[in-house]
Amino acid sequence: MPRPYSSLRPSRAPRTAGLLAAIGAGSLAALAVALVAQHAFDIQPCPWCVIQRLVLIAVAVVALVAALAARAAPRGAGAAGGVALLALAAGGALAAWHQHTVAAKTLSCAFTWADRTLMSLQLDAWLPSLFKVGATCADASKATLLGLPFEVWGGAWFTLVAIGALASLVLASRRR
Repeated sequence: MPRPYSSLRPSRAPRTAGLLAAIGAGSLAALAVALVAQHAFDIQPCPWCVIQRLVLIAVAVVALVAALAARAAPRGAGAAGGVALLALAAGGALAAWHQHTVAAKTLSCAFTWADRTLMSLQLDAWLPSLFKVGATCADASKATLLGLPFEVWGGAWFTLVAIGALASLVLASRRR
């Protein structure tokens, strides 16, 4: 027997889609801040900064595609988007943490995983204004935004993405 007024309850699809769209837009805004810092204020990115840019782009793409799909299939798209975003947020937060705690303290020119990955992908040849490494992690850690290093802001954003991803999973798991 149908419950009375059940059709008057709002669908979770708009909330899930809105949350995913906000995550995508926020990631694009974070990327824009990094690019303004680089091109307007000459704050050059290190290899781990560029890795975080790649993760920001992946988060934005996944979140925006999932937001569009959540309109049609809120449960499936919200859940799939949430899981993918959770994994990406973990990777981005790990990159920010590694940059802040390990790479920024290293003065050597040893090739890290980030250096080797970026060299093999050759993204700097394809789009240097976005992916070209221009500083060491030690140099990049000296640059701050409102008193905090950029990687701390990156880690904070990826933490918010993880919280948003978990929220989208909760919204997707509830019955309509």
